[in-house]
Amino acid sequence: MDARRAALKKAQTIVVKVGSRTLTHASGKLNLRMMEKIVRELADLANQGRRIILVSSGAGAAGMGRLGLQEKPRTMPEKQAVAAVGQSLLIQMYEKFFAEYGHIAAQVLLTRDDFHHRKRYLNSRNALMTLLQLGVIPVINENDTVSVEEIEFGDNDTLSAMVASVIDADLLVLLTDIPGLYTANPKKDPAARFINIVEELTPKIQQYAGKTDENLATGGMVTKLLAAEIAVNSGIPMVIAHGKEKDVLQRIVEGEDLGTLFCARKESLESRKRWIAFGQVERGRLIIDSGARKALVEDGKSLLPSGILSVVGDFKKGETVAIEDESGREIARGLVNYHAEELRKIKGMHTEEAAAILQKNCQEAVHRNNMVVKG
Repeated sequence: MDARRAALKKAQTIVVKVGSRTLTHASGKLNLRMMEKIVRELADLANQGRRIILVSSGAGAAGMGRLGLQEKPRTMPEKQAVAAVGQSLLIQMYEKFFAEYGHIAAQVLLTRDDFHHRKRYLNSRNALMTLLQLGVIPVINENDTVSVEEIEFGDNDTLSAMVASVIDADLLVLLTDIPGLYTANPKKDPAARFINIVEELTPKIQQYAGKTDENLATGGMVTKLLAAEIAVNSGIPMVIAHGKEKDVLQRIVEGEDLGTLFCARKESLESRKRWIAFGQVERGRLIIDSGARKALVEDGKSLLPSGILSVVGDFKKGETVAIEDESGREIARGLVNYHAEELRKIKGMHTEEAAAILQKNCQEAVHRNNMVVKG
């Protein structure tokens, strides 16, 4: 048995995400047999003493089925209304199935705002940890009824990775309608090659992801690789597997060669750096020169105004900005120490010049302690 797979046997806190295509029939209505299968497997893992969190899609699809809609709603109010109808149906069925297997389920609805603000981020962690300590199985979904574009995740792949990161999970499993990651879309390219293990998320691996064109699903392989980036940088291995495989979850935690395993990085980000890297919504961008890039990536320095070539966006002091090199590649992100207009006035200047322009003592544009470097 591969040692990387065998290590999954030790996983005690497991986050499982199941997608819309796995949970619903082509008609858009809930696949109750599949829901019952997943609940049975999760309940059995819980019976083994493992702590389980389920992140479940399907509210929109369930709402479409209940309302008799054939196409996904287009406007935000329509999406919110359909989600409101479907969410109540979804949690009702989960509560019923979990109760039949002797477990208590708790509905938890989250938005990106719950991760953006540090206090709410920590409150979310505390609430989830308390539920797990009480032996409850949280059933999490994005709060689509109140989400708007500015605060939505848009997909439960990202949400599940954020949840796994927040609670320091030991394993994240994404159950979908394909066996794992391929070199191309296997539904369209018969020459697509299956990838068993991903040791590092290289640009080549990222290129294998293709956009979904399915009517019910929101994500696709693109969002799953984004979830993998969050998970592995948080020190959490992630597996993508086919949800309809028999005993899929038990086989994964027993170390069976099933699905695609994304190996966790040995040097993972600490909690606050994870929040900066993944929990924050980017409010602007700073384009830096080659000297500043070297200082950040190779020398472990802070970003000074002198290394900034241009400022993009309208952000406030303390908000998150992406830091990009001249080619447009994001090399870091962090909490900025200036308003956007202040930085536009002092970009490219040394500390003394900047202080004279702003008529106050000047500091780093982004301090190293408030920055996550991607390389």
